[in-house]
Amino acid sequence: MPPDPRDAWRELGNHIREQRRQAELSVRKLADMAGVSNPYLSQIARGLKRPSAEILQQLARALEVSAESLYVRAGILDEESTSDLVATIRAQSDLSTDQKQVLIRIYESFVNENSNS
Repeated sequence: MPPDPRDAWRELGNHIREQRRQAELSVRKLADMAGVSNPYLSQIARGLKRPSAEILQQLARALEVSAESLYVRAGILDEESTSDLVATIRAQSDLSTDQKQVLIRIYESFVNENSNS
C-alpha cells in the first residue's frame, strides 16, 4: 500500500510547530510574520491543510529556515537532487554568502513555479 500523503503533511506540520517553538514565536506572531491567518497556520501545524509552495516560502522566511527544507518535507522537492545542487552552490568559494543565498532562492523559485504549472 502506498504511503498516505497526509502523513507527510502531519510531519511538515510537526516540523513547522517545532521550528516556531525554537524561534520562541506564538502561532499568532508567526501567522502575522508569514502573512497568513492564525486558524490557517494552526491547520497547517496539525497537518490538516497542505500549504502552497508560496506559503511555505513565507513561513520559511518568518522562521529563518530554508524554504528548500520545507519543500522537501512537503514533497515538493526531491531531497537528493535538490541537496546536490544547493550543496554545490554553497561550496563555491568565489561567491559571497549573500550571492549564494540569492542563487538558492532563484533556484527554489523556478522549482516552485514549475511545481505549480
